[in-house]
Amino acid sequence: MRAQRNGQGGNLYGSNPYEDTSTGEEGEEGATQQDTTKKEKRIKKPLESYFFDDSIRALPNFRWNVSDRFNRVKLMPMDTTLTDFRIDYPFNREDVGDIAQGALGQTSLPINYFRRPANFDFTFAQPYYAYTYDMTNVPFYNVKRPVTRLTYIESGQKRFREEQFNITHAQNISPSTGFNVDYKARGTRGQYDRQRTKNHNLSVAVNHTGRRYSVHAGYYNNHIEQEENGGVVGEWAIADTTFQMPSGVPMKLADAEAENIYRNNGFYVVQTYGIPLQRLTDTDFSMAPLSAVYVGHAFEYTAWSKTYSDIRAEYTNERDHRDENGEFVSSTGEYYKDWYINPEMTRDSLYERRISNRLFVQAQPWDRDGVVGTLDAGVGIDMYTYSQFGIDDYLSGKYSKQKETAYYVYGAVSGKIKKYVDWDANLKFFPSGYRGGDLQVGGHVALKGKLRGEPLILDGRFSLERRTPSYWQENLYSNHYMWSSPLSKETETRFEVSLQVPGFAFEAGLWQSVVSNQIYYGPDAHVAQATDEVSLSGVYLRKDFRLGGLHLDNRVLLQWSTDEEVVPVPLAAAYLSYYYEFWVTRNVLRVQLGLDGHFNTKYYAPSYDPALSAYYNQREMEVGGYPYLDAFLMAKWKRMRIFIKYQHLNKGLVGNGAYFGAAGYPLNPGMFKLGISWGFYD
Repeated sequence: MRAQRNGQGGNLYGSNPYEDTSTGEEGEEGATQQDTTKKEKRIKKPLESYFFDDSIRALPNFRWNVSDRFNRVKLMPMDTTLTDFRIDYPFNREDVGDIAQGALGQTSLPINYFRRPANFDFTFAQPYYAYTYDMTNVPFYNVKRPVTRLTYIESGQKRFREEQFNITHAQNISPSTGFNVDYKARGTRGQYDRQRTKNHNLSVAVNHTGRRYSVHAGYYNNHIEQEENGGVVGEWAIADTTFQMPSGVPMKLADAEAENIYRNNGFYVVQTYGIPLQRLTDTDFSMAPLSAVYVGHAFEYTAWSKTYSDIRAEYTNERDHRDENGEFVSSTGEYYKDWYINPEMTRDSLYERRISNRLFVQAQPWDRDGVVGTLDAGVGIDMYTYSQFGIDDYLSGKYSKQKETAYYVYGAVSGKIKKYVDWDANLKFFPSGYRGGDLQVGGHVALKGKLRGEPLILDGRFSLERRTPSYWQENLYSNHYMWSSPLSKETETRFEVSLQVPGFAFEAGLWQSVVSNQIYYGPDAHVAQATDEVSLSGVYLRKDFRLGGLHLDNRVLLQWSTDEEVVPVPLAAAYLSYYYEFWVTRNVLRVQLGLDGHFNTKYYAPSYDPALSAYYNQREMEVGGYPYLDAFLMAKWKRMRIFIKYQHLNKGLVGNGAYFGAAGYPLNPGMFKLGISWGFYD
């Protein structure tokens, strides 16, 4: 847009960046006009970036993430409402939730197959996707005034307590330049034996989004410590238990002192410089409506390490089976079958580092929101270093390193047809190197209209991906698992269609995927590869009803897999939230009182292997058919949010008592939780 030189007020973040006709305070009545005979005084420029349109600039605060491939950003909602504040486990905030070990800070895997993370680098960190920072989810902010937010949540008795602490500070140095710090500490002392976790995550980000030059720089650190218990010795220990305290439930690795420690450091810089192809004047508020070319460079460094330790110990299953007289017969066993390096104890150490450089160019032929808005092209190189303790290293005492290099080229095109159609297409290809032959092709079309005056969006996506197995899926040398064999590339073709009517709180989604050479972990927790194609289908429905202050929010997911031994999914899963919301004091104190519930049908859910840090497919225990209910009271008083919740309200009242998420891992029993979040703006 081109700024208007006359006739508008003096909001520095509004549409007139150069003059202020008011001498009074913002919003003050009776402000006098400037003397127009005096020379116009130029004031500090407002946010001029082509990343944001007028509606975004008008917001008092907004947040975004930077793209790891294209010269774009993704706007994200600010966390200031009551909507999901009570949901303290981050993996439960998306559609119907996750398969989970059970406690805060532990691993999880989305029930929705189509939402599972596709991280092909350090796969051992994948189960912590809901907690960890990376280049794509480090937040950036633009705020009119400095913002600080403190959040604290705790639950349970002191000896079993779960705790969360989060502090966020965001501040703008100028309308286009800002920085922020976000620190989260989450963990539990554990309701069950050997369940203690510590999860610390830090991000520091700096951004400048000017008219021509933009830079996004971020540093992130993830540190995770998790004691491992291996799950219960048998389903009876939860379903038919006589144990008075969850800490007395027998676990398979209770005496093995098993523990995982993960460390990660990373930083990145993405810089772009815009070259206008039309004359740029002081009245051009942004380069978005002009023909332009943007050139840029992106650099990223990230390093992960994992250390797993345990000692050899047996567990006892007191109800292994019944004899001919119907009496229980006990048995002893070990969690791991193999001890390759040391028969008495384990200390596996794995390390991975990736250094990425990318050069790119983006052409804006006419208008950034035109029919052909942008054309993208780029080249990149990823340099990997892998390290583990191999058989030769065991003799020499030194770790071996494996270095790999991957080269790629990519391109994309996107545009808009007025306000009715958004479209884009993209391609990424690895012509040589470590991932030579890998391919990603995608396309997207969004049709926008109105339904009874409310926005309606029909969205369609297509993707084709051919990918090389991760290094660790092909090469692993550890005390309990050892393999070194090449695997074929996976190929997945996926179609997605969704319909959204935000004004009616309605959303529907349909997915269809066909995967060839699917890689998974089999019942023995070893890497396996399917020989036949696996077809997966999914249908998602969300509809929120409102009757006065009564809210009935419903999310339902249906899924089908043609091979449950390769990709097991429940036929149906649901998240329901029913609550009553009302003002106690108008515009001061608002309250919600209600119930949340998670449920999925029975199926052979994956279990979790601590040494591999991976979910594997098992065929011994069915999980599901049990509703997990929480009762909550939430309130928002000015800038403060508070909730009180009783988690697992129905324990011992509804269901057979077999409240498992992942196979063998019980969800937490009943406990009170209290949370508070307070925002400061100054």
